[in-house]
Amino acid sequence: MEAASHHLTRVISHGMDYDAVISDWPALTSAEVARVLRHYPEAGKPQRLEWHSPRPFSAACVMQTETGEIVVKRHHVRVRDIAALQEEHRFIAHLHARALPVSTALSTEDGATALADEHWTYEVFRLAPGVDLYRDAMSWTPFTSRAHAHSAGHMLARLHQAAQGYEAPARAARPLISSFTIFSQEDPVRPLQAYIEQRPAIADYLAERGWRGEVAQHLLPFHAQLKPYLDEMVPLWTHNDWHASNLLWSDASPQAGAVSVLDFGLSDRTCALHDLATAIERNMVEWLAIPHRAEQLIHLDLLDAMLDGYASLLPLTARQLRALAALLPLVHAEFALAELDYFHGVTQSQQNAALAYDTYFLGHAAWFNTPEGQRLLDHLRRRADAAA
Repeated sequence: MEAASHHLTRVISHGMDYDAVISDWPALTSAEVARVLRHYPEAGKPQRLEWHSPRPFSAACVMQTETGEIVVKRHHVRVRDIAALQEEHRFIAHLHARALPVSTALSTEDGATALADEHWTYEVFRLAPGVDLYRDAMSWTPFTSRAHAHSAGHMLARLHQAAQGYEAPARAARPLISSFTIFSQEDPVRPLQAYIEQRPAIADYLAERGWRGEVAQHLLPFHAQLKPYLDEMVPLWTHNDWHASNLLWSDASPQAGAVSVLDFGLSDRTCALHDLATAIERNMVEWLAIPHRAEQLIHLDLLDAMLDGYASLLPLTARQLRALAALLPLVHAEFALAELDYFHGVTQSQQNAALAYDTYFLGHAAWFNTPEGQRLLDHLRRRADAAA
């Protein structure tokens, strides 16, 4: 956090619950954006700064320039260095070349798609077309209509089709990457140990925790149910943060369709079912409401609509639906650890680190043993029976 003193202006961002908080990262200023855009000939001369993003893990804004609206995003170098951003940009370029509606990163005069400046790294995009209907929606909040859910499912299937043939290796060990390297293995304990050892902040946090016993209690029983399907999960580069707020829409109506895909910051080599399970986890369970109520936390009508939209392009077999039900209680786990890495190692927030480990990594898995969690898994299994 040593770079924070360079810019003192903060914005309100999404917290880890319903409450808005002061952002961890200083807001982008007009002068800073103008300095960055001087390196991007296509961007044009800045005119006015129009909007600050409330997303918590980086700073982003929309700047009106003489060529149109430009999105500028700034990361701390410990979260995303140039190599990390280029991993994302190459995947976006692959999808764009296969007609998926994404906005590719602009290039500097040197041909690079990311820029480093002291403790920061920057990326610049043209504003993608569409209405930002869910601009203020937090993750783990549902679609507002079945039509939105159906369109989002269809767009996710389009992404999976477009991702075919992209053979880049899985990403290196970084904070805030939604990987699938632990529970994709026959014996997850050894890769979990390796994951922790590669990330000193996680190792430090867990040094005094009985994490092996906690994993054995909360996660390994679900892994035993997933194990019969592991050989059938074909590696694929995926989005890994498929939420309504990462899509732009045709209009502001309940019948709107998704027209642009945003934010590939969590993308990595996982598999299609992992991405689909993530979409369920992000949009269909109101995790933030759990402290306030125990029932009516899931949206099965929206789940059916999203799965129908996906299957309209990529039909799902009965076995794939059963595998999806087996994977869902574990799909959050590696990103929860990646958040722990970020909160303990980068922002050094004890409160958020505890949320990442106790509430997300362990707690979300444990929730699937509750009546509501079982109701969700049973619904997927019933869909599988109907498809058989």
